[in-house]
Amino acid sequence: MNKQILIIEDDLSLSELLAEYLSTDGLVCDTAETGLIGIEKLKSQHIDLVLLDVMLPGIDGFETLKRIRQFSKTPVLMLTARGDDFDRILGLELGADDYLPKPFNHRELLARIKAILRRFEYANEQSTQTSSQIGKLVINHNSHSVQLDEQEIELTGTEYQFLVYLANHLGKLISKEALSKEILGRELMQFDRSIDMHISNLRKKLKNDPNIQIKTVRGAGYRLLVDAS
Repeated sequence: MNKQILIIEDDLSLSELLAEYLSTDGLVCDTAETGLIGIEKLKSQHIDLVLLDVMLPGIDGFETLKRIRQFSKTPVLMLTARGDDFDRILGLELGADDYLPKPFNHRELLARIKAILRRFEYANEQSTQTSSQIGKLVINHNSHSVQLDEQEIELTGTEYQFLVYLANHLGKLISKEALSKEILGRELMQFDRSIDMHISNLRKKLKNDPNIQIKTVRGAGYRLLVDAS
């Protein structure tokens, strides 16, 4: 089955151009001119990935993303203004899986989309165990859900993948380069804050539990430490 892409973009000529370009690679695209229309389509259709512009009439891309995350873990790739670090950081804080600054190369966009779809598909296929437990942390591999001290923790698909990867390498130092390649599906770029923001979001959602710590090793990467007692 071809992957379904929802493009939420108010520039009709751009969204039509993107849909035409992506369709040549077998992706099935639908478009929405506003965030509200996009949200309704996401609720009523099967969508594999949302391409979401920040600048939208009515509710902007950030508010749209907030509302999407209230009911869906569908991966979201945000289109941000070039050089605007605030937009990128805010988008990741609100649950975007990745971002791409405008103007962008169409081949780079396609590569980002494919990387996201590929890792979400791979994560689903890897669910050979029903669950795993480390201390008070329980990871359900079938539902992609996480519980901490018997309380459900709401993670985005990308945050879940970061946690699983770190848990699978418990106690080991994992470089940013490895995380970017294995989880985001691309080489780490200079000044890229994506990894830092996803890890920061994970820490907040794990409620800074002293028994579960994602340690930063400055200039080297991250290590997950869990007190299993």
